Amino acid sequence: MKLVKCKSCGEDISPKAKTCPKCGHPRSRFSIIRVIAYLVVIYMVASCSIWLADGGYEKQVNTSMQQITDKVATDAVQQYNIAKRQGDPVQICVQAGLVSAAYLQAKDEANYQVWKATERNDCRRAGMPR
Repeated sequence: MKLVKCKSCGEDISPKAKTCPKCGHPRSRFSIIRVIAYLVVIYMVASCSIWLADGGYEKQVNTSMQQITDKVATDAVQQYNIAKRQGDPVQICVQAGLVSAAYLQAKDEANYQVWKATERNDCRRAGMPR
């Protein structure tokens, strides 16, 4: 078996020894697995740091929020259509207002303008000028 040198006193010792028999210095035992584990941890921390610094979390939240506001607007249109089929002019006016508010919240200006005009017309028919 090949002997290794003690880093403290330079004595030749067995590679299986936990400490140097001459000076008692503990033998450093960096295994390849330990080095790989450290590198993986460093890589993960660096990757997460870069993702966060690049706005990854904020982008994900913004995308989710936009999907939610779009869904709210779509649901409001469906509710408007139900009210329209029922035929109550006041309820139709109210639902048109909710749809325009949903598109305003979704920052969808084109649809907001369309539904604002629909709201004005529906509310005028219900005797509720806007």
